[in-house]
Amino acid sequence: MRTYEDIKTVLEAGLKIQGCDLKLENVNLVNVYSSQIYPTDIYIKGKRIVSIDPQASLTAKETLNCQGMYAIPGLIDGHMHFETTLLSPESLAEVLVPQGTTTLMADLMEIANVAGIEGVKALLNSIASLPYRTYIQVSSRVPTAPGLETTGGVLGLAEVEELLNWRESISLGELDPSKVLFVQDEYLRKIAAALSRRKIVNGHAIGRSGQELNAYASAGMSDDHECVTFQQLLERVQLGMTVMIREGSTERNVEELIRGVIRQGLSSEHLIFCTDDKHVIDIRNEGHINYNVNKAISLGMRPIQAIQMATLNPARHFRLEDEIGSITPGRLADILLVKELSDITPVKVIYEGNVVAENGRLVKESNQGCYPKWIKETVKLQKPITEDSFHIPAKRQGPSTRVNVIRIYNDQIINEWDIEELPVVKGQIDNNPDQDVLKLAIVERYGKTGGVGIGFVKGFRLKRGALATSMSHDHHNIVCVGTNDKDMACAVNLIHKLQGGMAAVNNGEIIGKMELPIGGLMSEKPAEVVLGELEEVNKAARQLGCTLTSPFMTLCFISLPTVPKLGLTDFGLVDVLEHKLIDLEL
Repeated sequence: MRTYEDIKTVLEAGLKIQGCDLKLENVNLVNVYSSQIYPTDIYIKGKRIVSIDPQASLTAKETLNCQGMYAIPGLIDGHMHFETTLLSPESLAEVLVPQGTTTLMADLMEIANVAGIEGVKALLNSIASLPYRTYIQVSSRVPTAPGLETTGGVLGLAEVEELLNWRESISLGELDPSKVLFVQDEYLRKIAAALSRRKIVNGHAIGRSGQELNAYASAGMSDDHECVTFQQLLERVQLGMTVMIREGSTERNVEELIRGVIRQGLSSEHLIFCTDDKHVIDIRNEGHINYNVNKAISLGMRPIQAIQMATLNPARHFRLEDEIGSITPGRLADILLVKELSDITPVKVIYEGNVVAENGRLVKESNQGCYPKWIKETVKLQKPITEDSFHIPAKRQGPSTRVNVIRIYNDQIINEWDIEELPVVKGQIDNNPDQDVLKLAIVERYGKTGGVGIGFVKGFRLKRGALATSMSHDHHNIVCVGTNDKDMACAVNLIHKLQGGMAAVNNGEIIGKMELPIGGLMSEKPAEVVLGELEEVNKAARQLGCTLTSPFMTLCFISLPTVPKLGLTDFGLVDVLEHKLIDLEL
């Protein structure tokens, strides 16, 4: 937000009443407003851009010869969750900023589900001092599935209204269709609270089309980040919704959607990029929003068009184009210097007028915040977890029975609803690792009910052992998949001992572990340390036979009761589209 002093200082610098702080000379400006690229000089005073006039002759304390490099605006992530990067906001800077992302639109629903509004406040204490900017998408559904899951925190209407009043808040966070199409009063009031403050409402319209989608959009939904086909994208744009094209660790949608946009010649004006959920290891290995941009360009999209989708388009969508999204006078000086437009790999990253990263490394220190003790003690088991905790008595007599099974996809969070025949041994339904049908469990971890929801999953391809993590969307109870009950119990108890994290167990032996103490979701350790730990625990999962690209990211999404077709919570198996519990056994 611009102050009187801010306006006066920039104006006086442009009128030569006072000098500028930084001049970027010999630069090729990528102008996202005019879709032009041309040589000029860029003048900066304090945090803001003073001039981009090629004929300007202003003075500056410091001059940086850009040697003909391209200047593009800082990149914007239209929708993400800190928690699934596995890093604290401070540690995230080490891998995020060198990739050119200077602004995040963050929904903190994960920490809110664990610890309510106090958890959100604890996470935001340090954002003002970070070398990137964070705006808040106020979590609209904490819990995500009331009556179908147990969470540690709740954000009711009063809490949501308090958060919407924060200066950092720019929207009401993703709202799934069940809250709207079932005409639930609490959520409609949350929508009204956001709209009355002239803030947009983020959608989550997975699996919806036709009149259902029309009705959903009519309630005030501004966007959707759940498209996996071009037809879904087109239908939403036709209804006046912005589509966020997502590329996370397990949600790989850029190629399919961008190919469709190019093939059909669709305008990209209402398209923006987001990551949603991306592990730190993928950010390091691939990139962040620059990865989305580069992939779109490699598929045939014009560079200026792809860059607009990561800069001006999201700024306009969130009504922030007067502050960010372009290199134009008065805007905040978030600028990337790159050698090639076909490969957005920043040589320098400038954030609010200061160089914060060079040649892939952060040069501005990002000190770790001090998180309260209580936020690191959120894993509480009401009763001991043993092998018996995962037994499933069969309702039918005979050597086998039919059950509902969640079938997962690699690189996607959507799933299919299968029916499988499983053996019954001593009255208990057993899994069938030979057919890749494994037992899946959700263990309530807030010390409230002690509930254990049990189901079956196909697609993990574990041959032995078990995996567990305290991150399971959106309730974040402990989720565990395994070939046998003993290893599953061992893995869950290790998560309790760690007070959050990831675990891989084989024959009762711990072969991989990772601590995530902040709410059971994030690590305070430096990014490089967390990267090493994640690589080791993923390696352990593969030793057990798992062939998934991101084993633990896939594991943490299986339980989601808002992504079709099935979800699993500590209450049991959920029919997502009908938003109700169903029997495991047919």
